[in-house]
This record gives sequence, C-alpha cells and structure tokens, in this order.
Amino acid sequence: MSKFPLTLRGAEMLREELKRLKTIERPSVVAAIAEARSHGDLSENAEYDAAKERQGFIEGRIAEVEGKLANAQIIDPTALDADGRVVFGATLELEDIEGGQTVIYQIVGDDEADLKHGKISLNSPVARALIGKYAGDVAEVNTPGGRREYEILDVRYE
Repeated sequence: MSKFPLTLRGAEMLREELKRLKTIERPSVVAAIAEARSHGDLSENAEYDAAKERQGFIEGRIAEVEGKLANAQIIDPTALDADGRVVFGATLELEDIEGGQTVIYQIVGDDEADLKHGKISLNSPVARALIGKYAGDVAEVNTPGGRREYEILDVRYE
C-alpha cells in the first residue's frame, strides 16, 4: 500500500479514535457478549448476535485505523516552505470571481475533509485545480454546479 498524506491534526484524530476503540469500545462489547452468553441458548439470542456484529465492526475499524496510521505520510503544515505555492496542508483564502464571496479552505487528506470546518480533500475538484498555483493566480474548477473561477488571495501554512 502506498503512502498517503495526512496532517498532524488528522493523525492525532485517528490516534484518538484508535485509543477510544481499544480502551472503551472493545471492552464494552466484550462485556456485552459475556452478558448475552449468560442468558443461555445462543442460537436464538438476538443480544448475542448484535454484540458479535458490533465486535466485528469495532475490530474491523481498529484494523482500518491502524493501517491508515501505518501508511500515512504525516505532514506538518507549519513546517512547509513552499514559497507561497498551494500544496497539501496549505490554508487558502479564495474569492469566487463570479459571486465575489470569500472562502477559506485548508487542503487535507480524505479522512480529515470537513467542508463545514473549511477542510477540503486533496482529491476534491477544487483542491486539484488549486495545487501548484500561487496567490494572485486564478483557478478554473469544474464542479457539479458548473465551471467556477476562484482567485487565490492568500496562501498560508498554519
């Protein structure tokens, strides 16, 4: 599996999730299975089936998060020196040329993307159109709503 980029904050979020899964969720489901077993016949025990299904989900998620962390290339945006170029981890101030609205986005990994918090995926059409450009450049973006143009007002590494 190849390396994929992840910001420091994204890596920390995955580590926190992994800790919660291992220290809280896993013991909780083990206790639920034990409780369901104590009720007797497992062939018609819905609580047992539900607990086993939950255990499978938790173990699968633990393996997924461990794999992501093992294959992550963790990037600290504050340590970047890209001479004002738009790169992974950069925070951008953009102006929609047509509408005049200003937005601020940070380009992050897929697992970190959250548009409500201004974090867009490296693989999104907007990020792909912006990568490699500089402040003052105009980027054309093909979005589901049609073609848009954004002027890059500022590029920060924070």
